[in-house]
Amino acid sequence: MHVEGFFEWLGQALGAVIKFIVDLMSGLFNLLANAGGNFIDGLSRTLGMDTSLVSILALVVGLMLLYSAIRAFLRASIVMGIIWLVLGLWVLSWIIH
Repeated sequence: MHVEGFFEWLGQALGAVIKFIVDLMSGLFNLLANAGGNFIDGLSRTLGMDTSLVSILALVVGLMLLYSAIRAFLRASIVMGIIWLVLGLWVLSWIIH
């Protein structure tokens, strides 16, 4: 009878530890999700764009095109720099109001 009580206590202790770890990880992931959502909301509100996935992807593509323009200008390729710059500004003008 004493052995059954020990294993019951061990099971309860192990269950309490597992529940604590799961609750801790759940809270951490909820905190990260809320922080990411608040970041996207603040970014989109500041830029005046929608918070949709398409708008965020268009923002990333536009910024990549501007980065390509800067790299082209640093390589002294003026024509390609102007082309990348115009394309980047064109994409960004679609999403920023």
